[in-house]
Amino acid sequence: MNALPPQPPRAPSSRLKRRNPLVALKPPLVPPFARSRAAQGLTAAAALGVFALQRCEKCGAAQYPPRDACVQCLSPRLRWRPAEGTGELLSETLIRHGQELYFRERAPWRVGLVRLDCGPSAIVALHGDCAPAPSRLRLRLALDKSGQALMIALPEKDTPDMAEDPLVRETTCAPRARKVLVTDAKTKVGRAMVEALVAAGADLVWAGYAAPWKPSPHLEALGALEGVSLVPLDVTDESSVRELAGSIGGKVDILVNTAEYHRPGSIASRGGVATARTEMEVNYFGLLRLSQSFMAALKARAADGPASATAWVNILSVHALSNDPAHGTFSASKAAAFSLAQALRADLQASGIRVINVFPGSIDDEWNARVAPPKLSPAALAKAVVEALERGLEDVYPGEVAKDVMARFLENPKALERELAG
Repeated sequence: MNALPPQPPRAPSSRLKRRNPLVALKPPLVPPFARSRAAQGLTAAAALGVFALQRCEKCGAAQYPPRDACVQCLSPRLRWRPAEGTGELLSETLIRHGQELYFRERAPWRVGLVRLDCGPSAIVALHGDCAPAPSRLRLRLALDKSGQALMIALPEKDTPDMAEDPLVRETTCAPRARKVLVTDAKTKVGRAMVEALVAAGADLVWAGYAAPWKPSPHLEALGALEGVSLVPLDVTDESSVRELAGSIGGKVDILVNTAEYHRPGSIASRGGVATARTEMEVNYFGLLRLSQSFMAALKARAADGPASATAWVNILSVHALSNDPAHGTFSASKAAAFSLAQALRADLQASGIRVINVFPGSIDDEWNARVAPPKLSPAALAKAVVEALERGLEDVYPGEVAKDVMARFLENPKALERELAG
């Protein structure tokens, strides 16, 4: 094994230098993203921030790497289950050369052989603060730049500036020292989102607003906040979206789409399609206009050094999975937006831009006033978004209601449909 050279101290991300504008941008590079169907279970777990492994239902043996039959008894009855993410570092080395350009640019890679407490052993990427072998470690499944699972070993206890390790920065989308666009800041959710991003250390937050003639106490409060810039943005107006993209699109590191139109009511409770059309204009076509105007700039800046463009966040609804008839057309518009967000994720995958879809239940605002508790507060939603960025997640279900609906959807979608209809 090679002896590890002393690691230089890492500068806090608040002092990260921007790219020299006179130096040409390199095309973004991502790790290879081909995986077997079995291995996609690791990716599904990493997307939710869960450490999970296959476990044999016959003999109980944990499996790694993912496979189609148990390594102990050859049973095909393997199921993904949460696992204990701890282990012991047995040995380590530095990989100084690689065939793939992505790894070659980032060499040397510190990797180690870890024996997991739940049974199998794994070769993992080592955080720079991990003690030399033998030592105890925490294991985490993270999404790499291609959106596939990567097993990372972290120190057993947190260390100063732990989040500044290049491996962590590469697999997360922390807003610290980055510039963020929040598309609609006139609502309770928009205000909470901007305030949470500023508190998380964002360098600058652009707070979008439509209908300037309509007063908003939330917008007035944000206008006095340091690090916030108010910008006109109406996602139903293609010219408005294009003008803003032309003005700041090349500077945005993270885009958080909070624009939403919501009017409760069943299909039979109102006549005509005016409300449904507006919901689609904002919730679906608004996302489409944003994608068409901002996506190219984000792709171009995906390789822009330590503070590169890194994430796109969509505030959807857990009822995009299964329609809530009491909010029928709203649920349908969010289902359409969810499908579009999956297409957006596929388009941005090759550039390494993370698309984070957030699926809250009912939010505590004026349009859910008649919905019985529990309801998710705007501050709790904003906190969940910041945590998802800092952990590099892909799918987020904030609040107990959203987690319950998601679990029931995975267990029996037809039963959930009937329960919501009742």
